[in-house]
Amino acid sequence: MNITSQIKQPIFNEMELFEQKFHESMTSKVALLNRITYYIVNRKGKQMRPMFVFLTAKMVSGGIVNERTYRGASVIELIHTATLVHDDVVDDSNRRRGFFSINALWKNKIAVLVGDYLLSKGLLLSIDNGDFDLLRIISVAVREMSEGELLQIEKARRLDIVEEVYYEIIRKKTATLIAACCALGAKSVIEDDAKVENMRKFGELIGMAFQIKDDLFDYSEEAIGKPTGIDIKEQKMTLPLIHVLNTCTPQEKKWLINSIKNHNKDKKRVKEVIAFVKNNNGLAYAENKMVEFQQEALSLLQNFEDSEFKAALTLMVNYVIERKK
Repeated sequence: MNITSQIKQPIFNEMELFEQKFHESMTSKVALLNRITYYIVNRKGKQMRPMFVFLTAKMVSGGIVNERTYRGASVIELIHTATLVHDDVVDDSNRRRGFFSINALWKNKIAVLVGDYLLSKGLLLSIDNGDFDLLRIISVAVREMSEGELLQIEKARRLDIVEEVYYEIIRKKTATLIAACCALGAKSVIEDDAKVENMRKFGELIGMAFQIKDDLFDYSEEAIGKPTGIDIKEQKMTLPLIHVLNTCTPQEKKWLINSIKNHNKDKKRVKEVIAFVKNNNGLAYAENKMVEFQQEALSLLQNFEDSEFKAALTLMVNYVIERKK
């Protein structure tokens, strides 16, 4: 059994029912919209975010989920899908999970409108059912994700990111949504604010580790047989590069910044930058930081009794940093 199936095991029935409810939550009277949302549903990813919602809910409540939990998971997935559709427009990307993106098939204008539609569907699902506490959690996440993306764009222009700013970017851009999943899962079944906050923090730490792992893939030869250097080509400042920039000599720093600003399309130069980052401890440093976030997240699970749900969340945490793609 692969690791994703193992994680899903204790919430298998919930995930099956969720698929059905999620599909229903997307429906519209407009045929074009239904055609597009059908395309989206049939090309779903691993669905890690709903899994976080259900596992958290069941762990904190001793195995209980309710209609609010299903709605919370649907809202998260609707908002997450909306951001992916919008991201592909922003990045001018034609592929998503190996398939054509919405903007590649139906053009940018329709993709933006579909993203807006999914976002509003998510918000209305909460409002129509009076889940204002859940809506607050998700709205904060949407605001922070937008801020994170804009902060990254602003900083990429100047290439002057320090480690603290990098953490702020990834906390908002990536970690805040996983934090919202865990907070939503807990809040849907219990009223204990301390436990809800504990799980929000847990999700945030996992999100941080998840993003650093993603950054490391840019330097990895395992998954795709050759280093990609995509982040370097896009002038994205990631942790391995930031660490090396802050620890190398002024001369080397000048060469690095010049390479990223003016030679980021030159394959040979990008390869040299990758090698320089590797040889100057950039990857080892980032890996250590990733493990620190992972360990801190695991320590927050100690506040809960042992259960199959806690075991699955632990497995999920380890999968986040051990995955190969």
